[in-house]
Amino acid sequence: MKKSTLSRAVIAVGAGTMLALAAPLAASAHVSIDPGAADPGAYIVVNVKVPNESETESTVKVEVSLPTDTPFSSVRYVPVAGWTTELVRETLPEPVKVGESEITEAVTSVVWTADAGSGIEAGQLAIFPLSLGPVPDTGSVKLSAEQTYSDGEVVSWSEDGEDAEHPAPVLYINDAAPADHHGGAAAEEEEHGAADESDASASGDDVLARILAIGALVVGAVGIVLAVTARRKLAA
Repeated sequence: MKKSTLSRAVIAVGAGTMLALAAPLAASAHVSIDPGAADPGAYIVVNVKVPNESETESTVKVEVSLPTDTPFSSVRYVPVAGWTTELVRETLPEPVKVGESEITEAVTSVVWTADAGSGIEAGQLAIFPLSLGPVPDTGSVKLSAEQTYSDGEVVSWSEDGEDAEHPAPVLYINDAAPADHHGGAAAEEEEHGAADESDASASGDDVLARILAIGALVVGAVGIVLAVTARRKLAA
């Protein structure tokens, strides 16, 4: 094999392997909430995680819709630097009993708008904390989201199912969360905390092992190139 051909093969192997490692990271980027589960009646702080998936445009607006059939009577936000937050309050289609009270209006959506010069740039992720409560005594609550980019494109995160292209964030309450769903109620997190840490450590070790293997492969290939070149010089 000629030196130039072998060199191109080494580069192709290294690049292909790195793309294989990067692909799962890109595929997993979507708007989500953490924690993803809660107990009925609890008051929780939910972090809305918004990654920017565009390589050229920034995210300038995020809107999360809240349920009207099982509304939260208390909705508060934590100010985020560089963003203006609006709580949209509307009259409910029909009165809903929450605890001992009956409410006729509630916050139906939360809108974050980037200030001039701000936004979520390529490769960045922003977190928007929300205080919600009391958590309704129901199976789950769908929190659809809309992500607006600087070029006007709007991505709707409202599809059902974890495997959907644009899945809606879901807060699981009485329903069991999918096995691969991140987040959980406090008791569940405490019970599985050690296992999660172990899984995270194992995942990190696996990635490190892959990187080391790639490095060894590239170094070995370079060694072959040098050896072949040296033998040709001796033969000449």
